[in-house]
Amino acid sequence: MKHEALKNSNTPYSQLDPNLIIDALESIGYRCTGSLLALNSYENRVYQVGIEESTPLIVKFYRPYRWSNQAILEEHQFALELVRHDITVVAPLVLNLNQSLHEYQGFRFAVFPRQGGRTIELDNLAHLAWMGRFIGRLHAIGACTPFRHRLKLDVQTYGYQPYEYLTQHDFIPTELKQHYDQIIKAVLQRIEQHFQQIGNLNYLRLHGDCHVGNVLWSDMGPRIVDLDDCLMGPAVQDIWMLISGNTQEEVSVQLNAILQGYREFHDFNLAELQLIEALRSLRMIHYSAWLAKRWEDPTFPLNFPWFNTPRYWQEQLQSLTEQLNLLEQSSAVNVFI
Repeated sequence: MKHEALKNSNTPYSQLDPNLIIDALESIGYRCTGSLLALNSYENRVYQVGIEESTPLIVKFYRPYRWSNQAILEEHQFALELVRHDITVVAPLVLNLNQSLHEYQGFRFAVFPRQGGRTIELDNLAHLAWMGRFIGRLHAIGACTPFRHRLKLDVQTYGYQPYEYLTQHDFIPTELKQHYDQIIKAVLQRIEQHFQQIGNLNYLRLHGDCHVGNVLWSDMGPRIVDLDDCLMGPAVQDIWMLISGNTQEEVSVQLNAILQGYREFHDFNLAELQLIEALRSLRMIHYSAWLAKRWEDPTFPLNFPWFNTPRYWQEQLQSLTEQLNLLEQSSAVNVFI
């Protein structure tokens, strides 16, 4: 029988109060001090919790209804596999009976060590080359075996399905809907063409959301966090979000720095560079649908008040139009190498 908190999928965390959080940790053997700090997370709920006679721990409560237990365990197993190969990711702690995923009062949760670090300098070519080596090593492990319960990043899962959700739930203003439909259909068709042009695209296990906010930097190099969006996808997905250049020349220099490091540890199909704008477009569509799916969760209107306003959809329409123009340009490979 599900806990009362899980009866309404739109407000899944309504019963997740400090007492329940502390009780959950103590149910797996920890003694909490009562110190509790909510960390910046919207999809899940993440807290730093004080532990008696020890350093604080990080506990993540997974959003109900999003992932199956098998999918969460694949995330954990991937992280632990990377750690076994000395690739610095923040992996869940394996506790009683060799378990990394726990349940309390209907909430599924995992416990992580607290880690510190600073923001990576994306304009530092040495840092980018180091990130390239790091991702190359991560992908070398990711290519060994596939996920069986995680998503596959393609035009269907990150394009058509999110677009269908947005249209079926009437998020797009009536006065913009016809134009939005025309643009997004053209964008998705062009994305399909880009994927088809690659031919036999190699899919491997990825971090999936490898942006600056998920990298902790120290003098020892990068440590990556938050594998919540790990999936099967093309290698370039874990690369393009680290590019911050404003001009074609800057983009080329930064990308070459990453790829130089990457190819020390794993092969890279240069044809995948043609997918960068396609993947950027899919991320935009997927992000709008992610916000829409969570809109009845009270946390989302509070933290994303600009979403679902006429101005937001007008800006999305403009951005997608710009993406369509980029997708229609000549091969990105000729731009970047």
